[in-house]
Amino acid sequence: MTAPAQNIAIPDDAVHSMLAVPGMHCAGCMGKVERALSAVEGVASARTNLTARTVEVVHAPYVEVPALVAALAATGFDAQPREIAAEPISAVKPLLAPLGVAAFACMNVMLMSVSVWSGADGTTRSLFHWVSALIGVPAIVYAGRPFFASAWKVLRHGKTNMDVPISIGVTIATGLSFYETIIGGAEAWFDGVLMLLMFLLAGRVLDAMMRDRARSGVDALLRQVATGTMVVAADGATRWVETKALQPGMLMRVAAGERLAADGEVLRGQTRFDMSLLTGESAPVPAGPGTLVHAGTLNIEAPIDVRVTASGQDTALSEIARLMDVAGQSRSKYVRIADRAARLYAPAVHTLAALTFAGWMLAGAGWYQSLVISIAVLIITCPCALGLAVPVAQVVAAGALLKKGVLVKDGSALERMAEIDRILIDKTGTLTLGRPVPDDVALGALSAAQASVALALASHSRHPLSLGLVQALGARGIRAATLEDVREEAGQGVTARWNGLAVALGRPASAQGMATALRIHGDAVRLIPFADRLRPDAEAALTRLAALGVEASILSGDSVPAVAAISRATGLTAQAAASPLQKQEAIQRLQGAGRKVMMAGDGLNDGPALAAAHASIAPGSASDVGRQAADMVFTADSLLAIPRAIRVARKTMQVVRQNFVLAIGYNVLAVPLAILGHVTPLIAAIAMSTSSLIVVANSLRLAGEAK
Repeated sequence: MTAPAQNIAIPDDAVHSMLAVPGMHCAGCMGKVERALSAVEGVASARTNLTARTVEVVHAPYVEVPALVAALAATGFDAQPREIAAEPISAVKPLLAPLGVAAFACMNVMLMSVSVWSGADGTTRSLFHWVSALIGVPAIVYAGRPFFASAWKVLRHGKTNMDVPISIGVTIATGLSFYETIIGGAEAWFDGVLMLLMFLLAGRVLDAMMRDRARSGVDALLRQVATGTMVVAADGATRWVETKALQPGMLMRVAAGERLAADGEVLRGQTRFDMSLLTGESAPVPAGPGTLVHAGTLNIEAPIDVRVTASGQDTALSEIARLMDVAGQSRSKYVRIADRAARLYAPAVHTLAALTFAGWMLAGAGWYQSLVISIAVLIITCPCALGLAVPVAQVVAAGALLKKGVLVKDGSALERMAEIDRILIDKTGTLTLGRPVPDDVALGALSAAQASVALALASHSRHPLSLGLVQALGARGIRAATLEDVREEAGQGVTARWNGLAVALGRPASAQGMATALRIHGDAVRLIPFADRLRPDAEAALTRLAALGVEASILSGDSVPAVAAISRATGLTAQAAASPLQKQEAIQRLQGAGRKVMMAGDGLNDGPALAAAHASIAPGSASDVGRQAADMVFTADSLLAIPRAIRVARKTMQVVRQNFVLAIGYNVLAVPLAILGHVTPLIAAIAMSTSSLIVVANSLRLAGEAK
């Protein structure tokens, strides 16, 4: 959501500031944050990210960050500047201790209450009430802090939220219970208050767990950049410079095995780069003088000198990070419904409780009885079941999928996954295994001695083709030969002596595609081609997707010939050589035509597309960026995880809708009883808890759905 401030244009020298807002936990909070910042003079736009609990503000240079923080503080939200690479704020940790205290105290107070319910009277009943108070009051004060703090912040600024009626109900019920304890009254409701807090906290913890899994891929993207690099001065001296201090024009000396710290142009040296994070292409790419290279890519063969052309926020990697940050907003319709209900909840419940109190006072019930009945109304209308309707179903479904090797990182992804009617699949690492595999025929043509020498030579190199050869020959039971004088020459391969003969494994003199050549003195050169194979069950997975009504095609950054071969093998239409921006634009075109698009990809180049798609999934072998940007990650080699996830997601949404009906039906039946005075605060808490348990029980039916 972007809210323009005073319709001002974004200046050319606009500043982008990122603020962390830990207290933002619903759509209502997002709107308040954006409106508060948009009201600041000089602010062009404010865009919130609920999952990351951040807001990006575009403003004129004269607007200072402390002024933005002050504007949010005036609305009841604490904020602090946040660097993109900072550690994400966990929403779960602050809630775990209050939940544990509430649960432990509730169990102990309930034990005290059993005796009272069983007929204990006089001194015995008073003793149990005092013990309950000693346990309950400190626990209520501690466990209720998340609600009390939130309510106080908004009340100070003349506003309200759903935590206000919760705090009022908890405070008054605790106060009346303590009053009953002092005067030796018949009832005290410490157990009901603790039960209320326990279920409220449990709902928030479940929701926060799903949000903590939904990490933005931005932090992972920027971790691909080296923390620093060696820079060559004009006099030839070298010094270590941190990435943030690099400037265009500096000369970086990049050793083999290092990642680039900035974008640049190769000035001296010949090497090959692992560009798979940017292009998805598994084959190393040659680079020499004049070649443009990018931050985060890996120099795999030889040292080179690179002149910096862009650093910091101006690199291609940072641009992809910005695309992902803009695209990766929460899009849960059902969570938005619950949030809208929560916004209406506070004023509606306040009004209902006040009218109940006034009505009973007019009926002559007295202030005490009227207050007890109005407290029962506040408690029984607590939206615990409504708050649990979505996160419990999501957590149960996520657990069922996890047992089948599919990790759900964002609960709202299940909702979006259920709506999918179109899927775009990246080639390398997603539709295929993403690792070079030597040709079986070529390996079979090697003699036992040749295979043994090839394995020994390959084991001395970390080149992707060497690693693939080691794995393939090892699986065939080949044992490595004993070599002498082993040497690896960057860009050429590995040489050695075997039984007095010169042997080598390295780049072929001329070959199309991925291949390596084995040379043994006196023997003919043995060419070993490599290919990237389709994942197991790819055909079965595509068949199941079609049965679910999901149309599939290939969207890849790989070369046209490589993509064409896979397109022919699968029968899917394909778009090749697509840049990260082109992938994102392809998704936006389909979405503009009304399609619900899912992206399946694994590389850095897929990051913006994974974030922009209606839903997304990545294999466990994906880059750190791909796993972070995707809504789901599957760990097995089989593509059957994709249709399984869609089917479970559709079932989950059925259960969520049932949960909403159950939660609303509970209030329709229970609220009139509370208003008529037939429900005590304790019974109200039990009724509220029962409705929550019904929602949980209904959600547990999803446990066996991931077949």
